[in-house]
Amino acid sequence: MLAWEANALPLGNTRLSALLYLDFVILKDEMIKKPKKEAEQFVKGRIGSFAAAFQGLFFVFKTQKNAWIHLAATILVVGVSAFLEISRFEWLAILLVIGLVWMAEFLNTSLEVIVDLASPEIHPLAKIGKDVGAASVLIAAFLSILIGGLILLPAFLEKFNILALFE
Repeated sequence: MLAWEANALPLGNTRLSALLYLDFVILKDEMIKKPKKEAEQFVKGRIGSFAAAFQGLFFVFKTQKNAWIHLAATILVVGVSAFLEISRFEWLAILLVIGLVWMAEFLNTSLEVIVDLASPEIHPLAKIGKDVGAASVLIAAFLSILIGGLILLPAFLEKFNILALFE
């Protein structure tokens, strides 16, 4: 109902008409403000989520020595892959296994922190939880070495024409 319609209602009660008009004005203002507030909250929430993710990223690099090894390996593999001019499909495989190793490292770090929180004292089950988490990183790393070797070794042999030496 529009504001001018509220006064035109045959209610015979001007107080009721005025209340309807005020209700409309308040409702209209809330309808305008509510999406604006929700949008602002959405943006603030996303900014907060990104900030928390970057805090996690910095925590891993600050506390995990293996993350620096993974970073060096990532830079080396990306550089060699670019130099060898591997195909898009090969890039896809390389980037997926690099991402897999990083995800395993971050999840392992998360698991270690949670285990430390839940079990500050040394406990055999806490050790098993941490060891299994570390094993997931090891599996991802072995898989990445295997896939990297299957892609980069033939590309290296072809780039430098090494197989022609054995013909």
